[in-house]
Amino acid sequence: MAVAPPSYCFVAFPPRAKDGLVVFGKNSARPRDEVQEVVYFSAADHEPESKVECTYISIDQVPRTHAIVLSRPAWLWGAEMGANEHGVCIANEAINAREPAAETEALLGMDLVRLGLERGTTAKEALDVIVALLEEHGQGGNYYEDAHACHSFQSAYLIVDREEAWVLETVGKYWAAEQITEGVKCICNQLSLTTKIDAQHPELRSYAQSQGWWTGEDEFNFSEVFSPADDHLDCCAGKDSLEKKEESITVQTMIDILRDKASGVCIDSESFLTTASVVSVLPQNRSSPCIHYFTGTPDPSRSIFKPFIFVDDVKLVPKAQSPCFGDDDPAKKEPRFQEKPDRRHELYKAHQWARAVIESDQEQGRKLRKTMLELEKQGLEAMEEILTSSDPLDPTEVGDLFYDCVDTEIKFFK
Repeated sequence: MAVAPPSYCFVAFPPRAKDGLVVFGKNSARPRDEVQEVVYFSAADHEPESKVECTYISIDQVPRTHAIVLSRPAWLWGAEMGANEHGVCIANEAINAREPAAETEALLGMDLVRLGLERGTTAKEALDVIVALLEEHGQGGNYYEDAHACHSFQSAYLIVDREEAWVLETVGKYWAAEQITEGVKCICNQLSLTTKIDAQHPELRSYAQSQGWWTGEDEFNFSEVFSPADDHLDCCAGKDSLEKKEESITVQTMIDILRDKASGVCIDSESFLTTASVVSVLPQNRSSPCIHYFTGTPDPSRSIFKPFIFVDDVKLVPKAQSPCFGDDDPAKKEPRFQEKPDRRHELYKAHQWARAVIESDQEQGRKLRKTMLELEKQGLEAMEEILTSSDPLDPTEVGDLFYDCVDTEIKFFK
């Protein structure tokens, strides 16, 4: 069985999080050389009976999809993490379970992240979308751009809005979910739900019984029933990082946690790297905008978190988008992945230079990192002003916010 990459997702609710803000964060651990892009899609109306082509299969489209911003591996349709215009954020975790994941091509967990964001106006609505599509189409197929082996996983999700979060864990079409409205929560690449289950697949327990995994007499503990026998249930690195924070959790706290290599939250190993990160702030006061900070580059400890705000006229950012290969893309042709095209975008290439300088750890590397953090700080302070201001947000001022930040970062690296 393929080893699930050690990604971490977090959410913190007031009063643990500061100033009436819900704070969400995710590190995406993926194969080291994979490129992630940050892409925006505006809300759209669709023709009746039209189809949407996901990574491997086409499914029925809905009449209207919401505006979304995604951080995604550049070869696939879905996303590792993202947000929509209604303040819903979703992150996905690849997990191993007692039942091996299907290799047959179906929906990927990452496709379901995007579908949930496109179709859900609240966290609960997005959850309902995901489980309905799971029931109809199933999940399966290769999680990596790899012609030599199929790496397939079951999936877990952290689905968050301004009011609540849902942890959704799936095994095939079966699932369980827990609602969270307070405190902090971390999920990683293992099942975490135990006996507190607030929603579930109607046949979940009878299926577990039919497989001989549950007697029907003991208390039903989801992760005990469905985890592989050799799985040591231990997401503690992330959980401890968040729970040990005595002060209120802010955007900066979340960024610091995602940058922490010592705890294992920021992965940098032979096989895996944190290839992209996101932190989102969802004010419980609806008159304030949600703000989403994306790196668009690997290794958050050497990346700049750049803000994005949904407005009607968002300026697209081609420099954070990978080249498009259309129907010639080896990920779209069968047999798949016979070649690996260069998917690096302009921001990724510029940042590669910065990473090389920092790794060589000369005086220049230290200076460079200091300046990167200063650039980031300016962005964080400007956003803080927006959140604490009593004036309504001027959409014309933030439509090109992410564009300008990416542009400034590239110019700075040059």
